[in-house]
Amino acid sequence: MKVIQQSYEILTDLSDPIKILKDIERAARTCYKSENNITEDSCITMCKQLIRNGHEAMLEHSQLSVKFTVDKGISHEIVRHRLFSFAQESSRYCNYSKGKFGNEIKVIKPDDFELHSKEYEVWYDACKYSESTYMELISEGVKPELARNVLPHSLATEIVVTGNIREWRHFFKLRCDTRAHPQMRSIMRKLLDDLKSKIPVLFDDITY
Repeated sequence: MKVIQQSYEILTDLSDPIKILKDIERAARTCYKSENNITEDSCITMCKQLIRNGHEAMLEHSQLSVKFTVDKGISHEIVRHRLFSFAQESSRYCNYSKGKFGNEIKVIKPDDFELHSKEYEVWYDACKYSESTYMELISEGVKPELARNVLPHSLATEIVVTGNIREWRHFFKLRCDTRAHPQMRSIMRKLLDDLKSKIPVLFDDITY
C-alpha cells in the first residue's frame, strides 16, 4: 500500500492566459456591439467590469480543466457540482492487483493526521487491512467491481474536472470556505492561489 498526498494538475494550456480573457471579451462585446473597442489589453478592463457588475454569464465562454488526485470522499463532493464535466478513475474496472498499479492500492493521507501519531497508525492499519482483504477477494476470483466494496474511503482516485470560469468561481467560493471539508479546503485553496498567479483578474476577488 502506498500513502500519497492529494494533488492537482492544471490541464488547460495557460502559457497565454490573456487568451482566456480575450475569449470572454469577444463574447461580451457581442452584447453591446462594441467589438471596435477591442485593443491588445482591453480584455482586462472588460473582465473586471463584468465581475464587478455581476454579469458573470459572460465568463461561461471560457473553460478550465484540472486533474485532481484525491480520496474517494473528496471526489464524491466534487461531482456534486453538476455543471462541471467529469472523467474519473473507475474502481469498478481498475484491478489494483495488476502490475500497472504496482499490485497495491494508493491512499490519500489525511491532512489532520500527524505522521506516526496514534490516529495515523489506526488509520494506516485500517487501510492496510482493506487492501489485504481486497487482494484476497481478487485472488479468489471475485471481480474488481465487487471486491471494491471493501476498499477504504481514503482510496486515491484521479478525476478530471472541466468547467467554465463562472462555475469554477462558484466552486471556489464554496470549497475554499472555512465550512468546507479540511481536505477539500486544503487542495482547493492551493489551486485558487495558483490560478490567481497564472490568470489575471478572473479569481482575484475570491478570498478565504
